[in-house]
Amino acid sequence: MLNIDEIKNGIVIDHIRAGQGIRIFDWLGLDKAPYTVAYVTNASSERSGRKDIIKIDNTISINLDVLGLIDPDITVNIIENEKITKKIKLSLPAKVENVLICKNPRCISSTEKYITHVFHLENSESRTYRCEYCDEAISAKDYKTW
Repeated sequence: MLNIDEIKNGIVIDHIRAGQGIRIFDWLGLDKAPYTVAYVTNASSERSGRKDIIKIDNTISINLDVLGLIDPDITVNIIENEKITKKIKLSLPAKVENVLICKNPRCISSTEKYITHVFHLENSESRTYRCEYCDEAISAKDYKTW
C-alpha cells in the first residue's frame, strides 16, 4: 500500500475524476511549489472506482468556482494541526466571472476588453453556461483554459 505522510496545515483536494487531477495540478502551478505536494492518480475509490487526489502541505488560495467547473464532484478538505477542520463539497457554480470566455466574436465581451466575462449556469447535466451579454452557450466540460 502506498503511504503518503500526513500534512500539518494545508489542503487535500479529493474525489477528483481519475485522470483530471493533472489539469488541477497544472492550473494551480504546483510543479513550481516551494512546499510539499503529493499528486496521486488512479487511487481506489468506493464511490467512483478510481480517483485522483492532490495533497498540498501549505495553505493556499484556490478559486473554488474554477475547481467546480473542472469537476463538480470534488471535495476540498482544509487541514489544520493534522486534522480536517473543514470539508467543502463543490458543485457547479451558478454564476462565474472572468473564468470562461465568450467565443462569439460579436459579443461585447470579445470587443471591449474591460468588460467582465459573466456566464450563468443553464443546464447542470450538460454543464452548459450562457453568456450574460449575447446568450452564447459554452460547455464547461469542453473548456480548456485552466
